[in-house]
Amino acid sequence: MRLIEDVSQKETINLLNKCWMTHDGMWFFYCLQAFGIEATNKINKSAIKSLSSIEIKRIKNTLGFEKDIKTYDDFRMFFETASQFMIPDFMNVTFSYPEENKMAWSFDQGKCFAYAGIKSIGVIDKYECGVLYRIKCWIEELGINHRFSPEIGRCLMHHRGHCSGDIEFFFENQ
Repeated sequence: MRLIEDVSQKETINLLNKCWMTHDGMWFFYCLQAFGIEATNKINKSAIKSLSSIEIKRIKNTLGFEKDIKTYDDFRMFFETASQFMIPDFMNVTFSYPEENKMAWSFDQGKCFAYAGIKSIGVIDKYECGVLYRIKCWIEELGINHRFSPEIGRCLMHHRGHCSGDIEFFFENQ
């Protein structure tokens, strides 16, 4: 058996996020059983929205990030660091920065953890993406005007065959 000090930071982050995502998935499943997909989508998005303000405050506090995000460079620096805590490798998503004021996302084909889980419980055709909604809520909590393209709603992996797009940011001073 390994001692806790022999477990790497990356392994710890993956473990904690996998446990959190399993809890989230089980909560979704049992809510679905009790209330149906429409109510579960609504409750899930409400929980994500309220959690985002807590997450952003905790991340900023942990990172000692005290300033408001006023520029694209501020956002990029914050998001790149925060995502190392909150978006581990098993989520199979890549973020890139193709041009000023844009961030692109792309999930590995068919490997989005939420897509796989929701598909396995048989409601992928009506599932409203909580993963991208969480990112949207973080951006809103940071006070940044933005636009998703395509707009998020139902699972893009299921309805388009792939999940990728970009987020355009609108900063007052840029």
